[in-house]
Amino acid sequence: MPRASRVVGILDRHRPPLVDPRDGDIENDHSSPERRSLLAIAGNLLAEVSLPKMGAALLLLIVLPAVLLGLAPLLATMWLGTLSSTPGVYGIGAAVFAVALLLLAWYGGRRLLRVVESSFWSLNAMAIQPGYVAWREGLLHVAARLVGAEASETKRARARAIASALSGLIICALSLLVLRLVWPSTRWIGTLADLRTPHWLTLTALANATVVAAAYLAVAALVWGLADATMPQPRERIAFRSRREFVRSWRVAHLSDIHVVGERYGFRLGSGRAGPRGNDRLIAMLQRLDEIHRREPLDAILITGDLTDAGTSAEWAELLDALDGFPRLTPLIVALPGNHDLNVVDRANPARLDLPTSPKMRLRQMRTVSALAALQGARVRVVGAGEKRLGDTVDEMLAPSAQDMIAFADRGSRRLAKRTNAAWTSLFPMVRPPEREDGLGIVVLNSNAETHFSFTNALGFMPIEQAHALDAAMAAYPRACWIVALHHHIVEHPKLGHALAERIGTTLINGNWFTRHLQRVADRAVVMHGHRHIDWMGQCGKLLIVSAPSPVMAAADSSDLYFYLHTVGVDAAGCVGLADPERVEIRPARV
Repeated sequence: MPRASRVVGILDRHRPPLVDPRDGDIENDHSSPERRSLLAIAGNLLAEVSLPKMGAALLLLIVLPAVLLGLAPLLATMWLGTLSSTPGVYGIGAAVFAVALLLLAWYGGRRLLRVVESSFWSLNAMAIQPGYVAWREGLLHVAARLVGAEASETKRARARAIASALSGLIICALSLLVLRLVWPSTRWIGTLADLRTPHWLTLTALANATVVAAAYLAVAALVWGLADATMPQPRERIAFRSRREFVRSWRVAHLSDIHVVGERYGFRLGSGRAGPRGNDRLIAMLQRLDEIHRREPLDAILITGDLTDAGTSAEWAELLDALDGFPRLTPLIVALPGNHDLNVVDRANPARLDLPTSPKMRLRQMRTVSALAALQGARVRVVGAGEKRLGDTVDEMLAPSAQDMIAFADRGSRRLAKRTNAAWTSLFPMVRPPEREDGLGIVVLNSNAETHFSFTNALGFMPIEQAHALDAAMAAYPRACWIVALHHHIVEHPKLGHALAERIGTTLINGNWFTRHLQRVADRAVVMHGHRHIDWMGQCGKLLIVSAPSPVMAAADSSDLYFYLHTVGVDAAGCVGLADPERVEIRPARV
C-alpha cells in the first residue's frame, strides 16, 4: 500500500465519531435534576422500581415498627391481666413465683421498652418529621416568592417566621383530623382471646400506631412551628472582621462535594452532561492548593462530604490515588462523609433500592470508614462511648474490628456486617483536637440519614448522641475555638431558589433543633458544611454558618471553578470570628 494511503487510513481511524462518547449522551442525564425535572425523574423511578423489594422495604421500615408500637399497650394489658388472674401460691413456691415475675418484668419489660422506643423513633425519622419539613419548606418557598428577591432582610425573616408557624398549625390540624377518623378503630386493652385473630390484632395495632403518631405530630408540629418562628432567622451576611482584630488566627481551605468518579470520562450523577467529566478539576484544585500551601502554609483542609459520586470502590481508589500525588496536603485534610458516599444504592440504576437487611449499605460504610482512616485516622479522635471526654484515635478504635472489616469486604455476609457495627456506630463525631488549650479544634459529624433508596439519598438527620458527644468534645477544651463540620445545611438559606426541589431534602430534618442547640456555643464555634454546591455565608443569631461551593460541579466544562480560604480567628475577648474570605479560582486544563 502506498505511504499516502496508509496515512489517510490512520487519519480515518482517528476521526471523531458522529456521536462522541466522551461528550456523553441522554443516558448520562437519567438522574440529573439539572437536565430533567424532579417530577420526570420520580416518574421514571416509580416505573422502574422493583415493587416486591419496595413492598418488603416498607414492611420492614414502616409497617413492622408501626405494628410493634401499636401492639405495646395490648401486650402490656394482656400480661397484667394474666398476672392478676393467676391463683395464689403459698410458701416457698410463692416466693419463687414472685421472684420469677419480677425478673421477667425487669428484663422482659426493658427489652419491650427498647423495642417500642426504637419503633417510635424509626417512624418519627422516616415519616413524621419529613412530612413537617416538606410542609414548612413548601410554605417558605411560597413566602419567598411572594415577598420577592428584592425584599428587605427584615421582611423576608418575618415571612419565614409566619410560614414556619403556619406550617405547624396546618400539620397540627391535619394530624387531629387523622386522629379523629382513626380513633374508632383503636383498642388499648388486650386479652388472650385476641391472639386467636392475629389479622384483627394487626389492624388494631396499626390503628393504635397511627393515633399515637398523629397525637405526637399534632403536639410536636405546634412546638416545632413555634420554635422555628421564634428562633433567630438566618441572615445572608456575616460581619467579617479585620485580621488585625484577632489575637490568634488559622487559615482553613473549605472544600466540599468533589464527587470523584471512577472513570476518565465519567459524568456526575447530579449534573449529567451539564457538569464536568472525569477528575481533571480535582487534580487542578489539588495543584492550586499545593501552590498556596507552599507560598503560605495552611492550618487545615476541610472537605465537608460527597468525596465520591456514589461511594464505589473505584471512586475511593481514584481519590486516594489523586491525593498520593500531593504528600504536603494529606496531613492537613479533615474529611467527613456525604450522602453520595453512603446512600447511593446503585449509580447506574437510581430506581434500585436495598432492603434494610441487605449488607450493601454496611459495605459502603466500611469503604468510607477505611478511606477516612487512611486519610486522618492517626490525627483525629473519637468520643468514648458513655464518656464525656475524648477517647482513642480512629486507628486505635478500629484496631479490634480490622480483621472483621477485611473479612466483610471480602465476603459481605450479614454475620460479619453485625460484627463491624461498632466500627461504624462509634466513629462519629471525629475530633481533631486543638494543638494547644486555646487553639482551633475541628469536630466532624455524620449528618446522613440511613436511607435505602437512591431517590431519598439526600435526607439528613442529626442524632442527639452526636450532639451530646460534640458538647463533650468542646467541654474538654473550654478555651479553644471550633469548626463544627457536617455535610447538610442546618438552616435553609434565606435566598430565593429556582425551584422547590432545591429546598426539599437538602436541610437537616431536625436542623432547626440543632441550630438552637449550637447557639449556646456560638461565641466560639463556626459551622461549615456543603451539600447544595453553592457558597453562602451568613448568621443565625450569633452562630456563623458557611456553605462551600463545589469546586467541580459547575455547569459546563469550560466554566472556571473556585473555592474559599477562610481565616478563622479569635479576638481578645475569646470570641470567634471570620475575616474576609479569599476566593481561589481554578482553571483546569480542557479535556
